[in-house]
Amino acid sequence: MKDAPALPQSLLVLGGTSEIGLATARRLIARGARTVWLAGRPSPALEQAAEGLRALGADTRTVAFDALDPASHETVLGKVFAEDAVDLVLLAFGVLGDQAHDEREPLRAVRVAQTNYTGAVSAGLVAASALQSQGHGFLVVLSATAGERARRADFIYGSSKAGLDTFAQGLGDALYGTGVRVMIVRPGFVRTRMTAGRAREPFATTPQEVATAIELGLRRGSETVWVPGALRLVAAVLRHLPRTLFRRLPW
Repeated sequence: MKDAPALPQSLLVLGGTSEIGLATARRLIARGARTVWLAGRPSPALEQAAEGLRALGADTRTVAFDALDPASHETVLGKVFAEDAVDLVLLAFGVLGDQAHDEREPLRAVRVAQTNYTGAVSAGLVAASALQSQGHGFLVVLSATAGERARRADFIYGSSKAGLDTFAQGLGDALYGTGVRVMIVRPGFVRTRMTAGRAREPFATTPQEVATAIELGLRRGSETVWVPGALRLVAAVLRHLPRTLFRRLPW
């Protein structure tokens, strides 16, 4: 892991019940990963997820983690890194919120921001410090194309992801040359439990397709991964679209 991009033997998933996180863990286990930590709020779902990975042959452990409790992050993640080296930390937690309700109830909007941005900043810095101390590893951050430009339909969620994306870019620059790599993953609309019931958007993808893209990004040593890849060009166009036209888009 120190000299060239290679697939991890051990990984820590922050957001242990995330469908994208679990799909990535399954794919990496199939490629040789043998130790997986699932970090999340204690629940039957977290234990069930761990059992599923154990059935694939991985030594899978769970650890209590709450994105909304930054004061605990250093202690919680410190326990994981004290056990053994971690080759990859996947920052996979986040919430969509409900734009219509959140606009009317600011405290709900704040919770989205605290989870997706504040919690991620805290966990990301703690994980980066631990990876740097061991001298190697990947920090993979699940961003979103929604963070590229604020849309009327989801600007609260999108703004939180925009902040996370900018943070991850800066963190990657700060860690350049240390042996620790930051990879930002920008999926489009992902069909998961979290998006169930929402209108399907163009360039929709699945957790399995995101996991495949993450593996390819790790092999290539990529800094940014778009899923699907065509979204890179779409986002470039939308980023420069005049605001008067952007407002007229149907989403």
